[in-house]
Amino acid sequence: MGPYGPSLPPVRLQNLKNTFETKYGQSPHFYACAPGRVNLIGEHIDYCGYSVLPMAIEPNILAAVSVNKSGTITLANTNQQYKDFTVSCSEDIAIDRENPKWHYYFLCGVKGIQEKCGLAHLAGMSCVVDGTIPPSSGLSSSSALVCCAGLVTMEANQKSLSKVALAEICAKSERYIGTEGGGMDQSISFLAERGTAKLIEFQPLRATDVKLPDGAVFVISNCCMEMNKAASSHFNIRVVECRIATKMLAQARGLDSSRFMKLVQVQMELQASLEEMLALVVEVLHPEPYSREEICKALGITSEQFSTELLSANTQHVKHFKLHQRAKHVYGEAARVLRFKSVCDSEPVESVQLLGDLMNQSHASCRDLYECSCPELDQLVDICLKSGAVGSRLTGAGWGGCAVSMVPDEKVESFLQAVSEAYYLPDPRRAAMEKQSLFVSKPGGGAAIFLDE
Repeated sequence: MGPYGPSLPPVRLQNLKNTFETKYGQSPHFYACAPGRVNLIGEHIDYCGYSVLPMAIEPNILAAVSVNKSGTITLANTNQQYKDFTVSCSEDIAIDRENPKWHYYFLCGVKGIQEKCGLAHLAGMSCVVDGTIPPSSGLSSSSALVCCAGLVTMEANQKSLSKVALAEICAKSERYIGTEGGGMDQSISFLAERGTAKLIEFQPLRATDVKLPDGAVFVISNCCMEMNKAASSHFNIRVVECRIATKMLAQARGLDSSRFMKLVQVQMELQASLEEMLALVVEVLHPEPYSREEICKALGITSEQFSTELLSANTQHVKHFKLHQRAKHVYGEAARVLRFKSVCDSEPVESVQLLGDLMNQSHASCRDLYECSCPELDQLVDICLKSGAVGSRLTGAGWGGCAVSMVPDEKVESFLQAVSEAYYLPDPRRAAMEKQSLFVSKPGGGAAIFLDE
């Protein structure tokens, strides 16, 4: 597959092929694969316009596909808990935000390509999907499914799009299910290369190699609490709080607040450093939560405008907004991403320790300012640090899911043993999940299409 594609065990491919043939009575025409990711640093800042630093991981979403003239798209999953689904190619694809089932994520990818390429008639497809990314774990299983579906739809309809275009389409189309993400997950899924992490920048979207230091590896550990971003409003509340903070900061500096939606835009307009933006947050935004009335008054907008222009569908119920803490996290975290890359580029002797410190600062900010951790994740991060990690932090949206830890090479075995004994083995449910919940990950390759060899 070269440095770009995934590395797939032949037995997994053969099992998927067998399942496909049993179900549909024919062989697949092609396969598509999209990896999950772990974000090393830069949490909850992509939707504010700031760069992030993820890497693709080996666990991925893999689909076997045949193209036909049936006029329908039929989806099946190797995991029995995910039910089959069929949709007509001729009707408008409807995605139910209230009920984020697995097939709707797939249909987000289909719909994104359909709209971008102006496909009045989609090709009929039969698909079987197989995933090795634990769901709702903060490793982007849902975005990988959207990306895989986008790739499948492009190939089945004989279109050709660049990886950057695919990433942008899939980032936009995942919003059909109600998640207002910033594009990191889809970008790394397409733009990843084996052996390197990536700095992902937005507007325009681009990815730069980041060579991780020798002498340490990244270990992923799942706290075994699930968080479905589309099914809960935590995630979108943070998006909204950052949007309101953007407007309040713009207004305080005499700018037209209606022109600004993302925290990065205020920084650009003021031509300020991240340190200056942090000082501005302290000066302008008070630490106590803001009420709707206070925000409306400051921005000179009506309560109707507040609901329609600032809130999203699943945040209409929110009454109070922590603007100071959220903006402080975003500007601080954006600075940590740049420092992380700078350490990787300059390779100082103590680079492992420096990166570990940045990861620890990131977790503290996610926990205390952004409030997107949970007791289990905090306990797990604590255990990881006591077990030999130089840095450990939540990764992904938070409120459950995974921690990523940087562990010196010589301590990996003892680290895995210690985390297993302290976090997984005492709890029967966690112990049963340990095999897919605690693993070393090297930077993997990006999404790819391939034929049966």
